[in-house]
Amino acid sequence: MNKIKEGHVSAVVEALTEFQAYVRDHITGDEKGEAQVFLDRLFIAFGHKGHKEAGATLEQRIKKNDSKGTSFADLLWKPRLLIEMKKRGAKLHLHYRQAFEYWLNAVPNRPRYVILCNFDEFWIYDFDRQLNEPVDRVALTEIHQRYPAFNFMFSVEKAPIFDNDREAVSKQAALQMAELYRQLTRRPPSTRLTREDAQRLTLQLVIAMFAEDIDLLPASTITSIVQDCLHNGQSSHDLLNGLFRQMNSRTPAKHGRYAGVPYFNGGLFAETVDAELDSHELELIGGAAAQLWTKVNPAIYGTLFEQSMGAETQHQHGRHFTSEADIERVVGPTIVRPWEARIDAAKSKSELIALRKELRQFKVLDPACGSGNFLYVAFRELSRLDLRIMLRLKAKVSASEFHRQAKLISGISPLQFYGLDNDHFGVELAKVTLMLAKKLAHDEAVAQLFDTEGEYQKGVSEFGFEGENALPLDNLDENVRLGDAMFDPWPTVDAIVGNPPFQSKNKLQDELGPAYLAKLRATHPEIDGRADYCVYWFRLAHDQLKPGQRAGLVGTNTIRQNYSRMGGLDYIVNNGGTITEAVSSMIWPGEAVVHVSIVNWVRGDQKGLKRLYNQDGNTVEAGWRHEDFARIPSSLSFFTDVTTAKVLKANERGGCHQGQTHGHKSFLVPVGEAKALIRENPSYSDVLKPFLISDDLVGKHNSKPSRYVIDFSEKDQLQAAKFERLFKRIRAGALPARQEAAQKEAKRNQELEGSGKRGNQHHANFLKRWWQMSYARGELMRELQGLKRYVACGRVTKRPIFEFVSTAISPNDALTVFTHEDDYTFGVLQSTIHWKWFDARCSTIKSDPRYTSNTVFDSFPWPQTPSLKQVRDVAKAAIHLREVRRHLCAEHGLTLRELYRSIELPGDHPLKAATAKLDEAVRAAYGIQKNKDILGFLLALNHRLADKERDGESIVGPGLPEQFRSSPGLISADCLSA
Repeated sequence: MNKIKEGHVSAVVEALTEFQAYVRDHITGDEKGEAQVFLDRLFIAFGHKGHKEAGATLEQRIKKNDSKGTSFADLLWKPRLLIEMKKRGAKLHLHYRQAFEYWLNAVPNRPRYVILCNFDEFWIYDFDRQLNEPVDRVALTEIHQRYPAFNFMFSVEKAPIFDNDREAVSKQAALQMAELYRQLTRRPPSTRLTREDAQRLTLQLVIAMFAEDIDLLPASTITSIVQDCLHNGQSSHDLLNGLFRQMNSRTPAKHGRYAGVPYFNGGLFAETVDAELDSHELELIGGAAAQLWTKVNPAIYGTLFEQSMGAETQHQHGRHFTSEADIERVVGPTIVRPWEARIDAAKSKSELIALRKELRQFKVLDPACGSGNFLYVAFRELSRLDLRIMLRLKAKVSASEFHRQAKLISGISPLQFYGLDNDHFGVELAKVTLMLAKKLAHDEAVAQLFDTEGEYQKGVSEFGFEGENALPLDNLDENVRLGDAMFDPWPTVDAIVGNPPFQSKNKLQDELGPAYLAKLRATHPEIDGRADYCVYWFRLAHDQLKPGQRAGLVGTNTIRQNYSRMGGLDYIVNNGGTITEAVSSMIWPGEAVVHVSIVNWVRGDQKGLKRLYNQDGNTVEAGWRHEDFARIPSSLSFFTDVTTAKVLKANERGGCHQGQTHGHKSFLVPVGEAKALIRENPSYSDVLKPFLISDDLVGKHNSKPSRYVIDFSEKDQLQAAKFERLFKRIRAGALPARQEAAQKEAKRNQELEGSGKRGNQHHANFLKRWWQMSYARGELMRELQGLKRYVACGRVTKRPIFEFVSTAISPNDALTVFTHEDDYTFGVLQSTIHWKWFDARCSTIKSDPRYTSNTVFDSFPWPQTPSLKQVRDVAKAAIHLREVRRHLCAEHGLTLRELYRSIELPGDHPLKAATAKLDEAVRAAYGIQKNKDILGFLLALNHRLADKERDGESIVGPGLPEQFRSSPGLISADCLSA
């Protein structure tokens, strides 16, 4: 084992050979039944005692990106590795997106590498470097020889060595072609090429190199030209331009050097460049041509674009290279996932065919397209969606019918994609990128749709597949245009994606000039001039969208702040837009130190939770986190501001009241005296009630009322006078006091005459009914009739402690009272979910937290669709929590206040456990997933319910849902009694 850890070759080979033998002899390849054994043995083969000892976990829960539940990665070993197993024989390319989504959401400490495995083959991904293709594919039978690709699995991690590192190949090819461009533009004045000519020649060569490696040109076409020019004295002008003219000719050459060269198009190859290349330039071309261009990622065009531009021009336009993984943060939620949901929901052949037809008409725009990377990824993903439809069709219909449906193998056309940019080279580069996408998508579709070459050839011969439709390349001059998105019209499309220029408001004038800035502000006066440049794209994009259409853009992270937020994201969410997924802030890869936000939105509503990401720290390697929200605010904040919550009509009628205000001490009677009066005259119990205050509830060991109150509510003087001893008590105490207060009030009102200010009749009204409490809360007391108990909490409190109180006890105004007697209502109110709402609402209003209906209860949204089981679970957990409280208070001689203060300390605590159990049940009733932002969920629910009420719809208000009110077992008997 130690030799394996130390990397001894013989020990590693021996261990991996034993692993191969074990798999061969004992593993049949069932995903569920044998994956864990397979993975444990794999870790042992790399020198660990097992996966668990290495620190990896099996069946690790990962929240789904659509927020509709969770999935389970087969193995997670942070921060190194995520492994997803599939059954033997499974086509791993079909599970690429699942692996990517798992990786994307495996935060914090997201693993560096991802492996897809079907027991026979390992596909290794490094999504930070290479999104589309695995960096290596290793067969089980080769793992003992190819183990350097798994160097990250040793206990002492080493840098892996991959065979399919497309990033390395792409960078090398890009460097060579960028150097060629620079050489052409730095020649002596007499032979120097203009920027446009250098760009054209460079792009023509790139297309030709790519074409010969993907079988669109005869093999080694460029290499042979370079060799003849370097060693045989031939003219590069003649040979290269001869090739390019033939690529632009509809009439193929029958003989000679260019025989077999097909027609490409009349766009890029319509003109040739009058230049003879020197030996250094030819060597650069030869070096680039020697690269394996099938491993060149089309994203190299972005690198080529940046490196071929001068630094001054790049900075002026705010251009920054975008990686594929970051492009997927836009293309995935804006294009891919909505379409996947529709495709997966289709049930019939006709539905799938209709979707394919619609997909082939779906148009995408990047209004700041640069080199076309966003458009390329969007093309690739639409092609994969088309393939997803075809694979579903293949499973539903006969082979012959499938072949007929597959008339077009890859149904997506570059003509569905549009771009705008103000850089000529960027526009031309974007066209090239899209041109190549068509052939690459076709080849991928063939590889995945047909199990054998024979099956494909049969389709070509018998059913006329349009298998050779990659040429001619589409002419995209009308699709991708040179222009300024701020002033030129945008094409009409179905989705908008992109990465607008990163230019702060403070640098706009310096970089773009005062004339441009003046024109910009005059054309778009609705956007505050202090907003960042990218904000204009967000606003214009939203204005382009029709209902149901989507957009996703990258912006500086200041788009969520101040004037930039008001001009962009505020405008979007206040004008029919819903943010569906976003990154609050992240470090943008590349040399530029830029923090960005990414926002995806739809014009209209989207049901379900929405995901907000954030990257913590100031390096690209910094950790990630995410939360799911019912509504992502325009601030892209994890900490929701609930001051925007709206009063719900259902809650106003939901039984939350302030307790009774007696108004004078003569209404209060000591407990002993009150009990003696009642014993002497039992009829006094009708108007002499135990009177509970907040301190009685939470600050006394027995929680008994410390006084009684005289309540002549709804009785006139003559009726009250029948209770002679009580009536005399109030007449002697309250009446003189109220007379004095009324006289002072009248005097103040008299002094106000002529001032235009209104006087107060407060004490005059009290005097008119001097024998009654100041505020008897008649509505509250009527609601309590027929109930055996109610819920109460202190009105001024740092953390509400709720308790059931017998209706034989009258509540003082120091209590907030809830006229509900069921355990479900108690459970929701006592839960942490409700406490967080109280804490957030009260802390924004006064320094002293107060539980009142208008600040807390009237806006608090209740679960809308709890099942009977969920309601019972809440009730059961509520009963258990009260039992725990009573036991702890009795055992340790604590008041409720003291008990709750004890849980503020760290460490285990029985009340913490009981509260957690209650919280779990309440979360389930709401449908709030674990670790979700509670305030965000509640605020979004509040807004939705307010909208429903505004539209005349009914909602579920406070208390036990109506359909469960007759269900047994939801109302227990425990409560505070006198």
